Amino acid sequence: MASPFVLCVIPARYASTRLPGKPLVDLGGRPMIEWVYRRAERAGRVSEVLVATDDERVLHAVEAFGGRAVLTSGECRSGTDRVAEALGARRADLVVNLQGDEPLLEPAAMDQLIEVFEVEPEVQIATLARRMEPGENVADPNRVKVVSDATGYALYFSRHGIPYQRDPSDAPPAYYHHYG
Repeated sequence: MASPFVLCVIPARYASTRLPGKPLVDLGGRPMIEWVYRRAERAGRVSEVLVATDDERVLHAVEAFGGRAVLTSGECRSGTDRVAEALGARRADLVVNLQGDEPLLEPAAMDQLIEVFEVEPEVQIATLARRMEPGENVADPNRVKVVSDATGYALYFSRHGIPYQRDPSDAPPAYYHHYG
């Protein structure tokens, strides 16, 4: 059986509300988008990597390091919309939406995610999450939390700390940070 063609699309919006120009922020002498792109390339199950951006500065930066990028409209309301527009007539067995601000995401984590689709063909959508460590700021609205059932299926997502800890004397619940 042939391996599926996996297209990893990285939506990269220049006009970020919290940090304008975020994809081009210098991290160790390279723009953040390059670090994310290189991580995606290192995932063994990813066939192709493509940046989807609404800004020519990001497009040119990606091309400058030898990456592939497409210019999308400024009308996209979300990264998912940007990924969908970038797909256009491209064909892929599986599309991975990798956030452009995850320069430390391990390639093995992407491979684990892709493996879910190979092992369980009925799965249509999946996401990565990790257990938050004690001391991490559960109240941070910039870190989306996910609650899953016992089998790992996501039930809901929130910018608030969920599940709520009613009694502070109880052991704190397990919180999971959603990558996305």
